[in-house]
Order: sequence, then C-alpha cells, then structure tokens
Amino acid sequence: MIVVMKPDATEAQISHVREHIASLGLQPQVIVGEHQTVIAAIGQERPGLVEALEPAEGVVKVLPIMAPYKRASSELKTERTVVRARSLEVGGKRIGVIAGPCSVESEEQIVSIARKLKQLGATGLRGGAYKPRTSPYSFQGHKVDGLKMLATARDETGLAIVTEVMAPEHVPVVAEYADVLQIGARNMQNYQLLQAVGDSGKPAFLKRGMSATMEEFLLAAEYILDRGNENVMLCERGIRAFEDHTRFTLPLASVPYLQSKTHLPVVVDPSHGTGKAALVPAMARAAIAAGADGLMVEVHDDPEHAMSDGAQTITPDAFARMMAECRRVAEAVDRSL
Repeated sequence: MIVVMKPDATEAQISHVREHIASLGLQPQVIVGEHQTVIAAIGQERPGLVEALEPAEGVVKVLPIMAPYKRASSELKTERTVVRARSLEVGGKRIGVIAGPCSVESEEQIVSIARKLKQLGATGLRGGAYKPRTSPYSFQGHKVDGLKMLATARDETGLAIVTEVMAPEHVPVVAEYADVLQIGARNMQNYQLLQAVGDSGKPAFLKRGMSATMEEFLLAAEYILDRGNENVMLCERGIRAFEDHTRFTLPLASVPYLQSKTHLPVVVDPSHGTGKAALVPAMARAAIAAGADGLMVEVHDDPEHAMSDGAQTITPDAFARMMAECRRVAEAVDRSL
C-alpha cells in the first residue's frame, strides 16, 4: 500500500503513520518527494488496511501497489531515482558513461585506458577482476589483485569503479575496492547474491538475465531494494533469441517500458547487446534516443589481443567518435553527455 500524505503534513503526523504501519506488522518506508511525502506499507496484503490507515491525520489517500515489485514500482515513487558514486551519476539530466576493458589485464593497461577514457568523457570505469566465463579454461580474472589495479586507476583518474561480484562471499572484498557492485546477467536470479549486495550499502548495477522477462528483472531488483539499498541501476544487455547475426538481441523498447514501470535508472550495454564492435556506436546512439540514462561500453587499446570479449570491444579512437556522435543525439533529447 501507499499512504499519500498532504503537502503540509507535519513530521509528527508522518511519524505517527509510520509507527501505525509498523504496528500492523508491515514495513514502513518514507519517501520524501519535492512536493509530497508518501509512506509505503510493505508486507502481506490483508483486508481492512485502507480503513485502518486512511483516517490518520495528514493522510490524503491510501492506494494499493498493483505491481508485484513494490519498491521498484513507479507507483511507489513517481520521481526518478538518481544513483551517484564518486564521478558517476546515472538517472539525472546528464547521461552516465561507464567504459573500460572486459577484463583487468595488468595495472599498466587499466591505468592507461582509464586516463584516456577520463579525457574522452567517461564518468565510470568498468573492468572485470572476477570473470564468469562459459569455458573453465578461459581467463577467470586476477581477482583481488585485479581489484587493487582498479583502485590504482581510480586514484589516478577519480573515475568510479564498476566491477562484477560473482558470489555472496565475495561481496565484502569487492565492496572494499569498488564504488559500484555489478551483478552479471548469469547471476540476475542469484537471490543470496542480490541480498548480499543489498546489505553492502554500495550502489548496485543489475544486468538483465539473457532469458529474463521484465517482471523477473524488476523482481530481482526488488531483492536489493528490500534490504534497504535504494541505489540500484538496471542494465539492458541483450537477450537470447533466434537471430545469429549478433551475439544477443538488444531490445531497446525495454528502455521506455522500464521507465514507465519503475523509478530506477536504466543503462544500456551495446557491447554485450550486439557482440560486434562495428555495431556498438550505432546502438549507443539509439539507446540515448530511446531515453537511456547511461551506457556501458567495452573499450580496449588492442581489442584483437584482449584477454576476453575482443570482438565486441571498441578502441579509444572509436570511443572518441562514438562520444561525439552521442553528444549530438543527447542534445536532441534534452540531455547531456
């Protein structure tokens, strides 16, 4: 349920309603907007809740949240959430751009590419220290050493680190170094991991599972939000379909759809979404035109010799051209890059 308070509701009235919700065995969540405060009552639906809450002083009305994802729903919060971590801001007027190599290969590599990306307008640095790979014989990442290399790159550039965490037991060590914890597509429904990331208090970057529906995607986000962590970004990274001309199919209709259903910011990953470097700039432009709040792009100095995902990785020169093109599109839709 949502308890909508009057614009002039006092702190005492808001506190009374919050305590009343708790006394009914529900979990209250106060959301202070620019013009109005609402209080969510999260828990098992039961008869008589409207009648129990509506008479309280300062209450305008009580409404049910129809979506199964209660905290992620735009019914709960109409104002868009903005997630901030150091240099990175996603969900505001400016489009956040997270860029970097698929894998952290060496300290020299990640520091060098981070410097270039910062100059070209990136606001976040991506790079895998722990790598989930389809084959057990593929490079699995430098793990803690890779995290330390990312931290060095952050010290050099100020860019926020976005890196993947693969298991609940890894969360404390990854959170020690990273600014944003990424949950990969293969782990989207790893519920213990989602809860651990929620408990960490670090901003979360949740990628859509390659076969997940929109409802499953938003319910995965709900696991993080339900732990009290409100800083969640959703990433559309492509789904598995019958087509084979791209690695995945990138459904950009999910951007405006998600923005109609949730207050959380939506990021698009055209690198994984296409699997082909030549298609990345065009899909990045299209993502911004569709209303994306951010981009995640794989960039490497020498994609041909990258230790992972070279085929979908663009060079710094290509990234520079992409950014120039994307700025023009962003201006056309009243955004900036």
